[in-house]
This record gives sequence, C-alpha cells and structure tokens, in this order.
Amino acid sequence: MWKPRTRGTLNKENAMDDKESNLSKSVGEGGEAAGTAKAMAEENAMEEAEVKKLLADLDELKNTLVRHQADFANYRRRMEKEQTEASNRATARVVEKLIPIVDGFEHALAAHREAEYENYRKGFELIYKQLIDNLTKLGVERLEPLGRMFDPHLHQAMDREETTHHPEGEILAVYQPGYEFQGRVLRPAMVRVAVHPGPASKIGVN
Repeated sequence: MWKPRTRGTLNKENAMDDKESNLSKSVGEGGEAAGTAKAMAEENAMEEAEVKKLLADLDELKNTLVRHQADFANYRRRMEKEQTEASNRATARVVEKLIPIVDGFEHALAAHREAEYENYRKGFELIYKQLIDNLTKLGVERLEPLGRMFDPHLHQAMDREETTHHPEGEILAVYQPGYEFQGRVLRPAMVRVAVHPGPASKIGVN
C-alpha cells in the first residue's frame, strides 16, 4: 500500500543523494590528480633523459675538441721541426761552400807578412773577420782541438806521434780546423795525435 513521503523522508533521501554525488566527485577529482601526477612524472623523466643525452653529447664534443687541438698542436710542432731542419740543411750547404773561402783567407794571411803587403793584409783581415763573425752568428762552431783528446766523430787523425810526455790520444797539432753546425760535423779537424810506444794504438791514421 503506497504511503506518501514525508518531509523528513525527502530530506534524508536528498542527503544521501548529495553524499553519493560528493563521493563521485571526490573519486573523479582523485583520478584526475593521479593522472596529472603521472603525466608530470613522465614529463620529468623525459626531460631528465634529454638532459643526460645533451650532457653526453657535450662531453663527446669536448673530447673531440681536445683531440683535434692535440692533433693540431702535434701537426704544428711537426711542421715547425721540418721547417727548422730544412732551414738548417740549407744553411749547412751554404756554410760548406764558404769553408774553402775561409781557408783561402787564412792561407793568404799566413803567407804574406811582408811590410809591403800591410795595407792588403788589413783589408783581408777585415773581410775575414766579418766572414767569421757571420758564420758564428749562424751557429757555426770552429773546431780547433789542440790539447784535447781525440774524438773520431770530430777529428781526423792525419798523423801519429809516439811519445810518453802526453796522454795517449791527446791532440798535439791541428793541421786544419774543423767546423760543426747544429750538431752536424761539416768538416772534421785534421790533427796529429799522441800515441804511446808499444802495442798498436786504436787511433787510426787516414
């Protein structure tokens, strides 16, 4: 049998409906919040991955730059060394051609000591000094080893003298000076070497 609903019954039913509505709303809002958080987490993860990739690319670029700089430095040093060596070889060739001229000046100055040649000697001595000074500025070293020990890399033994008054291997006379440039012997000094009487010396004569 149908009974009419009273105001209290209606209020109770309305309250239940409101509660269900609020519950559904809360559930919906919670779902939206969870979805937003998940989306933000995924976005943060993507950003972190991108940052890591960019940092890795940056490190690779830095390493590549360092390698290129090292390669360029090595190339520059190699080119500078080759240029220096080429310049030294060219200078050595010129000096080798000048050495006989120096010898000629020295022979001329030693031969003519008479008074009538005095004016010529002064001119020759001036030119000779300028020539020697310029060779010295180029780095040419003159080898005049009188009194030093014989070195087969620097000296050429032209004669041996048996003696007990000097250490074996001491250079007693220089027949012709030698010349050295940048560690390269352009001409060995031609010398006489002391040897002790007895068994054959190791110093050979050319």
